[in-house]
Amino acid sequence: MPDQALQLTVRGTGEMLHVRPARLIVAGYTGRDAEAVAAHIAELAEIGVPPPATVPAFYDLDPALLTTDPVIGVDGPDSSGEVEPVVIRHDGRLYLGVGSDHTDRELEKSSVAGSKAACPKPLGREVAALPADLNDFDWDPVAAASDVDGEPYQRGDLSALRHPADVLARLADALPDADGDLVLFGGTLPLMTGRFVFGRNWTLQLKLSDGTVLAHTYETEQRNR
Repeated sequence: MPDQALQLTVRGTGEMLHVRPARLIVAGYTGRDAEAVAAHIAELAEIGVPPPATVPAFYDLDPALLTTDPVIGVDGPDSSGEVEPVVIRHDGRLYLGVGSDHTDRELEKSSVAGSKAACPKPLGREVAALPADLNDFDWDPVAAASDVDGEPYQRGDLSALRHPADVLARLADALPDADGDLVLFGGTLPLMTGRFVFGRNWTLQLKLSDGTVLAHTYETEQRNR
């Protein structure tokens, strides 16, 4: 991505977007059930993952981590992905995409932010236009799914997560925004088995209530160190 531009296509119109993110934010702990989020944080603490400073947490990462490539490089064998809804602000308009918060799970035990920064952030090339008033978007029925090496890994709908209008408002309070394009990963769903899988082939999908499907597939390969 030499000029830092993401080449995205709007479903239904074919419009091409040339997104140059000024900021990449990965939101964590965005579950709507506050008690379940607290329990999840406690579970992670038991395996050494430090608790976040705020809930939701916002990880301000280098936009150069974003990629639509079908293959990403990782440093070790202990990384894994998670399907996430991705809100993209471009030229004052909002879009929904599908991405993966691919993370180094070994590094996560000492630094959550460092583990997220250690891996590229895959993003699907197709996006759906969102209404100008984000509250008008029918978020709850959107079905999210991920598979790893052909096996189901995550299944559920986005009613489990905070609405993006809520997350964006909290982000504005936590990290005063700058002008320009923004890419926000909006959080993820629990794993079906509750255990991380360090597979190679990842498939991501969001299915909207109107039948629109946003999908992306990628593979990992270990980088030479």
